[in-house]
Amino acid sequence: MTTLAPQTVALQPPAHIAIIMDGNGRWAAGHGLPRVAGHQRGAEAVRRTVRGCVELGVEYLTLYAFSSENWKRPANEVSDLMSLLRLYLRRELRELSSNGVRLHVIGERDRLDDDIKKLIVEAEETTRHNDRLHMTVALNYGGRREITAAVRHIAHEVAAGRLDPEQISEETIEDSLATVGIPDPDMIIRTSGERRLSNFLLWQSAYAEFVFIPTLWPDFGREDLEAAIEEFHRRERRYGGRVG
Repeated sequence: MTTLAPQTVALQPPAHIAIIMDGNGRWAAGHGLPRVAGHQRGAEAVRRTVRGCVELGVEYLTLYAFSSENWKRPANEVSDLMSLLRLYLRRELRELSSNGVRLHVIGERDRLDDDIKKLIVEAEETTRHNDRLHMTVALNYGGRREITAAVRHIAHEVAAGRLDPEQISEETIEDSLATVGIPDPDMIIRTSGERRLSNFLLWQSAYAEFVFIPTLWPDFGREDLEAAIEEFHRRERRYGGRVG
């Protein structure tokens, strides 16, 4: 187990980086291996990325691990992914905690097995006082479902007389999302060359910078992360305004 020390970098990283981890299956196919091998190598890329974010001084990292649509995949692949999740939560918890990483899981937990739910609660509780890197894992998550749940909650508040409809604001909605208390991502990275959000952080990504890279997720490393940060710094973030 290695405890990471901060390192000096040329460019200040964005406070919040979100990543759509794509390409595990294509990586496995390209190497003549079963898909589970791609997911296993993808877990190693998660480890490298978390370490890189800690070293670079990133404050928030959000990873799209399993979407609400991923249940449509073959049952054996879903089973392999869940087994890998169990393994990750058991093996990585000590290192995450020792390096000041706070783990938080968003998404619907009702379809997850009870032992996975227990491991998630244990990981969140064990790391809840850490503040070096806030790591959010989107698991059984879908942006549309998240917004729908927020609207439903607000509707209940209105029906109960606790909220005036005229007082509903963007902040009201944000406070009803799964990411309440987490700043919106400054940059969203998607690996594998695909160029779409795939139902990820639909509300929160309104002003995020998108960086699409051809690297398949299992090959993603520190150099890719730094290259994405460099690309981020080449952008002009105007938030709907005008420069000059």
